[in-house]
Amino acid sequence: MKKLVFLLASAALFLAACNNDKKDSESGQHNHGKNSPQTQEDSLMADVMDGHDAGMAKYGKLQTAEKKIKASLDSISKLPAKARQELAPYKAKLDSVAADLSYAIFAMDKWMEEFDMDSAKENIDNRIKYLLDEKMKVGKVKEAILKSLSKADSLLKAKL
Repeated sequence: MKKLVFLLASAALFLAACNNDKKDSESGQHNHGKNSPQTQEDSLMADVMDGHDAGMAKYGKLQTAEKKIKASLDSISKLPAKARQELAPYKAKLDSVAADLSYAIFAMDKWMEEFDMDSAKENIDNRIKYLLDEKMKVGKVKEAILKSLSKADSLLKAKL
């Protein structure tokens, strides 16, 4: 229970921080408190933060889609045996999408928990390597979020 409260509080803090940056992004700039990127390090940090912002922008939709999928699975489980059997292929797709959504939420949470904005600031070469790795990681997280949402939207809109 404490872990859930901590995760919810952490998510709220990240959302609040992200909302503060929206003021900059509404003006067309994604500078996260800095002027336009001047160095490779600045540019990479901007790319990492853009990936984070794109993922966080969809985070609420991820949670909503996961709830809808779970509600559909719950509804299917309450049907008579014959109806459940007829819906088995659809249920399998729901299970798969539920797993994808759950993974996307987990991946975003894990990335945010592990990301160190100040990592290797004393060594520019190590910092560049770190930011390149983080850009790749957050890109994969963003991709997992977008793909799982797309699958969920398609599946939830499908007619049975």
